Amino acid sequence: MTDRRAEALAGRGFGEAAEAYVSGRPDYPADAVAWLVGEARRVVDVGAGTGKLTAGLLAARREVTAVEPDAGMLAALRREVPDAVALRGSAEALPLPDSSAEAVVYGQAWHWVDVERASAEAARVLVPGGVLGLVWNVRDSRVDWVRELGDIMRGSAAEEAIEQDAVRVGAPFGPLERFTQGWSRPMGVEQVVAMAASRSYVIALPVPQREALLERIRTLLADHPDTRGRSRIDLPYRTTAFRTRRP
Repeated sequence: MTDRRAEALAGRGFGEAAEAYVSGRPDYPADAVAWLVGEARRVVDVGAGTGKLTAGLLAARREVTAVEPDAGMLAALRREVPDAVALRGSAEALPLPDSSAEAVVYGQAWHWVDVERASAEAARVLVPGGVLGLVWNVRDSRVDWVRELGDIMRGSAAEEAIEQDAVRVGAPFGPLERFTQGWSRPMGVEQVVAMAASRSYVIALPVPQREALLERIRTLLADHPDTRGRSRIDLPYRTTAFRTRRP
């Protein structure tokens, strides 16, 4: 996870990206979080970023350990979610003992991992019958202005995998169950811009190209009839979660 993320973020300071994550990235719906982990109480959130999923897990009084490979994101995580245990590590090398978790989850993170190695490592950390859970918030591009926003930002590997039902896990895990929930997030214009700025593709752009892309988003929001003149914009999302269990 660490190397692939570092490559995607080449040329940009990650501290700036961490702040864009805090402002721009959405939380996870409580129903999706509850479905993802079921009755598990001891949960590991891998690739936790600034703690969006971590916070949702803690809100339901679970014992959460957050694992994040990047030092800048980890610092933001510790600031934003101080009640979580936050450790540096990767999906392929979790800093945790065998059979120490009842659920291991990945929010917006599984598409960064080496699937076979990360699956084996999750199985090592899970108790028998423990849950491996994967979840993504994806903008609902069936809405016209959201589709145009996506054209500017470009799609992601995760979005393509979800759309094509191509999300996969490795041994020893079996077939994935799937859950989808639609919802909307009220946002200001600059929050939408921050959401775009937090995307790995955008972070990796040279500064002039990055600023030009973000300005195109401001122009879209200013001109599109569904968003023009609004101080608050409802950005529709579809949260898709997958889970399976360690045999």
